[in-house]
Amino acid sequence: MAINKVTPWVKSTCAYCGVGCGIEAKPTASGQLDIRGDADHPANYGRLCSKGLALGETVTHEGRLQYPSINGHQVDWNSAIKHVATQFSDIIEQYGKEAVAFYVSGQLLTEDYYVANKLMKGFIGTGNIDTNSRLCMSSSVAGHKRAFGSDTVPGCYEDLELADMIIITGSNLAWCHPVLYQRIKAEKQRRPNLQVIVIDPRKTDTCEIANQHLALKAGSDVALFNGLLCYLHQHHQLNNTYINTHTEGFEQAVERANKDAGDIATVAAKTGLSIEQLNTFYRLYAKNEKVVTLYSQGVNQSIQGTDKVNSILNCHLAMGRIGKPGSGPFSVTGQPNAMGGREVGGLANTLASHMDFGNPTHHQLISDYWQTDSLATQPGLKAIELFDAIDNGKIKAIWIMATNPVVSLPDAEKIKRALKKCPLVVVSDCIADTDTTRCADVLLPAQGWSEKSGTVTNSERRISRQRRLLPTPGEGKPDWWIISEVAKSMGFAKAFTYQHEAEIFNEYAIMTGLDNAKRDLNLTGLAHLTTEQYSQLPPQQWPVLDIDNDITHKRLFADGHFFTPSGKAQFIAVQHQPTALQCNTDYPLSLNSGRIRDQWHTMTRTGLSARLGAHKPEPFVSVNPIDAEHYALQHGTIATLASPFGSAQVRVDISKQVNQGQLFMPIHWNNVTSSAGKVCNLISPKTDDISGQPEFKFTPVSIASFAYKSEAMLLSSTVLDITEFDYWVRQKVTGGYLYRIASCLLPEQLMLRLSQYCQHENGRELSFNGASNGQYRYANIEKQRLRSCYLVANDLQQQDLDWLQNLLDEPIDTSVERSLISGTAEGKLAAGKTICACKQVGKNTISQAIKEQNLTSVDQISACTKAGTGCGSCVPELQQILEEECIILTAV
Repeated sequence: MAINKVTPWVKSTCAYCGVGCGIEAKPTASGQLDIRGDADHPANYGRLCSKGLALGETVTHEGRLQYPSINGHQVDWNSAIKHVATQFSDIIEQYGKEAVAFYVSGQLLTEDYYVANKLMKGFIGTGNIDTNSRLCMSSSVAGHKRAFGSDTVPGCYEDLELADMIIITGSNLAWCHPVLYQRIKAEKQRRPNLQVIVIDPRKTDTCEIANQHLALKAGSDVALFNGLLCYLHQHHQLNNTYINTHTEGFEQAVERANKDAGDIATVAAKTGLSIEQLNTFYRLYAKNEKVVTLYSQGVNQSIQGTDKVNSILNCHLAMGRIGKPGSGPFSVTGQPNAMGGREVGGLANTLASHMDFGNPTHHQLISDYWQTDSLATQPGLKAIELFDAIDNGKIKAIWIMATNPVVSLPDAEKIKRALKKCPLVVVSDCIADTDTTRCADVLLPAQGWSEKSGTVTNSERRISRQRRLLPTPGEGKPDWWIISEVAKSMGFAKAFTYQHEAEIFNEYAIMTGLDNAKRDLNLTGLAHLTTEQYSQLPPQQWPVLDIDNDITHKRLFADGHFFTPSGKAQFIAVQHQPTALQCNTDYPLSLNSGRIRDQWHTMTRTGLSARLGAHKPEPFVSVNPIDAEHYALQHGTIATLASPFGSAQVRVDISKQVNQGQLFMPIHWNNVTSSAGKVCNLISPKTDDISGQPEFKFTPVSIASFAYKSEAMLLSSTVLDITEFDYWVRQKVTGGYLYRIASCLLPEQLMLRLSQYCQHENGRELSFNGASNGQYRYANIEKQRLRSCYLVANDLQQQDLDWLQNLLDEPIDTSVERSLISGTAEGKLAAGKTICACKQVGKNTISQAIKEQNLTSVDQISACTKAGTGCGSCVPELQQILEEECIILTAV
């Protein structure tokens, strides 16, 4: 009798933000993964957001880079490795070591990061390795090092449940770090007296739980927190004992703050906040002993990002609120291993294991440990500088790993031009077609998230294992293996003999203990793991002097000792500065950029999930209603945005969430998924002088309506080249792709062009020709399955067409056929636009339930429809729909 073997759940870590949620996964019969939250992991205790829940849908082989290639021709690994090594060696010999560079990623595992940094800084001998984490948290690194003498995040996620006041500044936590937001929300439900303050120019979903929303002027953070420091000083609320015993530089910081924000009226003028708002905020900060300040990209991504960080740290130091349960500043990182990259020296201005350039002792320790006489002696080029050096010809070879800089770096067209003229561009990636792989001379197939094995470190310094879950398609390899093989071929074989990622981790962990009496990062408790111990390693929060088999919560600086030369924390005198560029008559509006709820970075992973694409299927710009009226913009139409650096075309979203004079645009779309939805075409390359982090949150732009004559939706089971059209967006749907198109052609002309994309030898055809009103519809059906279809009209925005997203996976019955011909959803297709990505609940379903069941609360909606019972990120939208339906019912 056969025994059915039960497939075990495997513990791993989510691939997305710096929360570092634990997951459990097991393969399905279809080759995907079942995913659930790991109830034992201290980052999330079983919670997952919509992106984490959909991880299993993104492990398809579709679109994968599976084989090495040189100049578009497939080659074997030996040829690819030899070519890269020879080219790098030849360029170094001819132009010097500063002529080569690596650009790496917070998507790499710590072991990958370590080997890349070792090769570039340790053996090639230049600091020219930087990471896309430069774009998200380098200002925090710089601010930490100025204040603490080390890049230390002192707190724990547990502090969110222990605080009496939580300040969320520069972060739409509800969308960007949803699990942390849900932890705060749950705690506020348990303790209604918990004060939550949201500081953000936009009103975001994070404001749902806020006691106070401070919609300050973009870029005025330093003035706000300098004002807080002055208030604490003037009202005798300081912790003078702590200041005198554990800090230096207080007098200079207060003196500078007084010149900048010495009275409430001045702060109000600089921030745009009212005196009443400021007094309320400042009083709450002074009164509550346990305060956590969570900050993210809205603080970091600025030409004054480092000063903004230090203005926050100054206030915590002034009150002695650091390193204590429920109290401290907390930098929330953007990527799953941004912290791990910081640890191993992935930034151009740092050495491995939190050691520093300019420190002879550190230099000697690393040289001796790696047994190299070629260790870089000075920092390399930061990201923007690095690509400028490519553009001006100083760098002749660049190796890009696990990132997409042609989409994510400012002045994106310049980045593309630079790579196109660079003599050697090597790209390691798991995705075949990205804006960056299109610029590559050599493509190297790397393993994807579900195939990798290694470690990542989250925002609270907790190291977790990312475990191999599925076999790798084609010939994809681990990044550390690819780097090591190139290193061997360049003549450095003795230092890169790794057989397993556990060996790399052990080497790194031992390194953290070298002469370590004055560094925060210490993993000596993990320094000699066996392969089995490494494989089974539970989450560990550093420093780790002995392996922790139980969950611990460690805070740093509780004893008041810091890693500065004096052992005391440093107040940094900072002063508010204007943004890099100012709005003017040519560019009168300020553009803010950021993430949306269900997408991640440049969509190379989340873009593979049909349900994640359903919530916000097109790039958009949020516009205040007053500005929309002034610039003659209609909701759902298309606008052209322009800046001194380029242009973009996106849908108009009229929203009161942005203030007059401000715009918001998401960062995710690119030239693979849209015609002109790339926000970084607009962004200035100006950076913070200290951190090198660009200003993504304030770009002067203009906006104007795009006068198209027709629109279409085109559904296809395969990827199509539709670049002939003026505006297009590609959305992944189950079974294929949905294209949204706008054109300067008349509807009949557009219909004729689209018919060329829907030619099939067989199948039954359905069509509707409404030449009199400019509407055309067509579908090809074979064996009750849709093969392709299109809908064309002068304007499709007034029609509910979200039901098209499901058709390639649905048997075509008579109600579906009627829907295709009429253009109006019938029967099971009438659910409406997806609101809840986790449970796949549409707006029409929710609205109908409210009306038919007389629902009066979000809890009732959730009980009736299941919407909002997954990650909870859609709850604010459920509330909005409820309010809209109540208004309609009242009016009736």
